[in-house]
Amino acid sequence: MQRLVLNRGTLLAATFVLSACSSTVVLQRDGAPSRSVDVSSLPDAVPSVVVRTRAGNKSPYTVFGKVYTVMDDATGFRQSGTASWYGTKFHGRKTSNGEVYDMFAMTAAHKSIPIPSYVRVTNQANGLSVVVRVNDRGPFHGGRIIDLSYAAAKKLGYDKLGIAEVRVEVITPAGQGVSGPVRAPSVPVAATAVSQEAYALPKNTYLQAGAFSSKAAADALRAKISGFLQEPVRVARRGKLFKVQIGPVASSQNMLNVRRILGEKNLPGLHVVYD
Repeated sequence: MQRLVLNRGTLLAATFVLSACSSTVVLQRDGAPSRSVDVSSLPDAVPSVVVRTRAGNKSPYTVFGKVYTVMDDATGFRQSGTASWYGTKFHGRKTSNGEVYDMFAMTAAHKSIPIPSYVRVTNQANGLSVVVRVNDRGPFHGGRIIDLSYAAAKKLGYDKLGIAEVRVEVITPAGQGVSGPVRAPSVPVAATAVSQEAYALPKNTYLQAGAFSSKAAADALRAKISGFLQEPVRVARRGKLFKVQIGPVASSQNMLNVRRILGEKNLPGLHVVYD
């Protein structure tokens, strides 16, 4: 997909992103949340030893006719260049390794660093640094070297500019060896999220499980979900539709838990709404 990063009506950046669920190139507008979000207390990703799988690590792979190779081992890797960010248009969609993109999480997309990995990104204009978890591929546009989540870009102070010159340094936790042969995942990807990254979400954050023209159908799904979920579930009427929404979801960890539970109940079709 081609992503145009917009903020308050002003064009900030244009970025190509590989969608994990579609090979179609679609022109889309991307941008920041409609309300200002304070990310000052949002903790960095916490590096830990990881087991890499095939998810997101196919190598070589081709995007827009260009071939890219994923590193076998990124220990000691450093890179300087232009960073961009992605936000609302991809919030709630799957990343290259099957996780769910959260623009308020400390994550990033890179073309060749193994997934998952941890990197320190430093804004060379102001010296600010963050540690993010690489769980996506991209950006595939104009010499950009890394695409950060909206929250990470805001912590680095370039969310309004759209791009920044940065330094990227791979962090290799003690005990993390060469990635070696990759294995198939033994647990759902959503359950492998880094728990240390839990943080508060905006107070109007919901996960929407379905929308129906029939209130009876919406009530039936609400009752079903309420039977195995502790979080409140409501039916909200919006125009002619009755929408089944879980929440408000208080934290990123709660959101991951809800997605995991509903996935186990064969109800994976969720997306984030702010209502």
